[in-house]
Amino acid sequence: MSDYRLRTMAEGDRTEVAELICISMNAWCYLHGMPAGMFSGPGQTDVFNQVYETLDPGHCVVAESADTGRLMGSCFYRARETHVSLGIMNVHPNHFGKGVATDLLEYIVDFQERREVPLRLVSSAMNLDSFSLYSKAGFVPRLLYQDLVLDVPETGLGVQVEGAECVRDATPDDVEALAELELDVSGISRRKDYRYFIENEQGFWHVSVYENAQGRLDGYLASIGHPLFLEFGPGVARDEKAGAALLVTELDRYRGRTPFFLLPVECSELVRLAYRLGGRNTELHVAQVRGDSQPFRGVSFPTFMPETG
Repeated sequence: MSDYRLRTMAEGDRTEVAELICISMNAWCYLHGMPAGMFSGPGQTDVFNQVYETLDPGHCVVAESADTGRLMGSCFYRARETHVSLGIMNVHPNHFGKGVATDLLEYIVDFQERREVPLRLVSSAMNLDSFSLYSKAGFVPRLLYQDLVLDVPETGLGVQVEGAECVRDATPDDVEALAELELDVSGISRRKDYRYFIENEQGFWHVSVYENAQGRLDGYLASIGHPLFLEFGPGVARDEKAGAALLVTELDRYRGRTPFFLLPVECSELVRLAYRLGGRNTELHVAQVRGDSQPFRGVSFPTFMPETG
């Protein structure tokens, strides 16, 4: 008999879930010889609660110990018109190897199968335990990404890239065009997310779009500029020219800070640009899909907040 039960995260669980994310991710880094923890504390990882629970309240499943009532694991997930996304999954290091992650994943796979749409995620290529967990469950790797960080000078990047003049701030009127764009490039659409990013009621989001001379949107890139969490994505671009203009423009917004972002390894010009600007590799991630998916056609900028592949 299992010594835990799965249930929906309650409001009173938020602090414990933030602690769980912080502890489990930092423990994984320590166990694999990384020099420093990924997160500074639960104050930082509470951002996951802020974003996921604002977008999709009640879409975090937790594993609660039958003996102590403490949480052993958690996983966020969300449904959109074309797919289900599996968000950040964590198991407390005291409970590694007990099957908690497998049960959390089965819970979300069951949710996916009832909706009859693909299930997508971005998983660490360096965390072979999680990669194997997802592969055994039927996920297929589709695209490899480089994780990079880049220190933006206080004075700005001071570089010009072709097409930068085509980049502007997104507006709510762009939502339908963004849905068409991302469906073409990545095979997914998520109107709810676009509206959430653009409306920015929480005060830490920004979205840039690339509008070509004919008025068509050829790319977008969102960023979360929370004081404790700075990451780019989600976003897509029809080509590397649009992707480069979006990336440089968004980077220049965060002068004196160190954004984190993912680039497809096959986009060699974009990767070389990031290196020239001072980007440093930190890890590799893989877009994985359980179910049907079209090939990626262009540039995709995935994220962990909220996670997507």
